[in-house]
Amino acid sequence: MDVIADMFARIKNGIQRKKDYVDVPNSKLKENIVRLLQREGYIQSYEILEEGIYNRGNQKTLRIHIKYLDNRKLHPAVEKLEKISKPGKRVYSPLKKMQHVRRGLGMAIISCDAGIISDAEARKLKKGGEILAYVY
Repeated sequence: MDVIADMFARIKNGIQRKKDYVDVPNSKLKENIVRLLQREGYIQSYEILEEGIYNRGNQKTLRIHIKYLDNRKLHPAVEKLEKISKPGKRVYSPLKKMQHVRRGLGMAIISCDAGIISDAEARKLKKGGEILAYVY
């Protein structure tokens, strides 16, 4: 099962239902992706709960607070989360062939040896890598 796609589906479902937050099982990869989304302004915040609905053994719960641009929750900060690299087909891109997402208005989430970074950071560091997702 693709855990990143599952996390994105939970966020999309939370946006559709106009929820304040969604809970997902925690992992280091998910935490790094959510940290990047918060840094880039696509989510409000996140927290790691010691006790939550996914606490089996030593697994913790990652609570993601969804960001809306208005008080009535009509306009979420995330319009679309699109998973690009999948377990059956990995998508890699060198720096020279890396595309701008929505002409620079969106962001690509890249996994490289520097960690989970945005496409803008990858261009600054002059690194390519696996394209995990597009966010806009």
